[in-house]
Amino acid sequence: MKEKITVFINNLILYDYILFGSVLFLFLLFMIFGILLRKRVFFASIFILLAFILLLAGPTLGYIKMHEYLFKNSITLVSQKKLTFTQAIVLKGKLTNQSKKNFSLCKITASVYKVKKNKWKNYIYKLKPFQEMTILRENISSGETINFKMIIEPFTYARDYNISLKAKCK
Repeated sequence: MKEKITVFINNLILYDYILFGSVLFLFLLFMIFGILLRKRVFFASIFILLAFILLLAGPTLGYIKMHEYLFKNSITLVSQKKLTFTQAIVLKGKLTNQSKKNFSLCKITASVYKVKKNKWKNYIYKLKPFQEMTILRENISSGETINFKMIIEPFTYARDYNISLKAKCK
């Protein structure tokens, strides 16, 4: 856990510090308004409640939405093929940088999960894939599309499955 927190802190960018600072400033501002309006209990309690909601939800939601906007990308699966003589799947795809920033590093992850007729089981299977493979691509310019190829091995599952792709860039 300590290692994950250290990696998170080391990967923060300037916009993250601005976001966290502005959330802290707004929290303190709402708390001051709540204290100044202490004679009007209704307004004071609303400001204090808003301050704590902002303190709890602001950094998390702001971080997620800001990174979705700053590092926007699209990823498509072009083809997938299960090999006959080897226990592996070959995936080919395309990753497009849709943001205005150049990506220094993209982590592309392919997840393989089971498929059943029950929609509730399918939802649970998507949350916990039984096999994943990750590759890294570096230096992707703004507007550039790169082709990539992944090999998921050893792949021994014989029933129906689906593959999903996601990319996390910075």
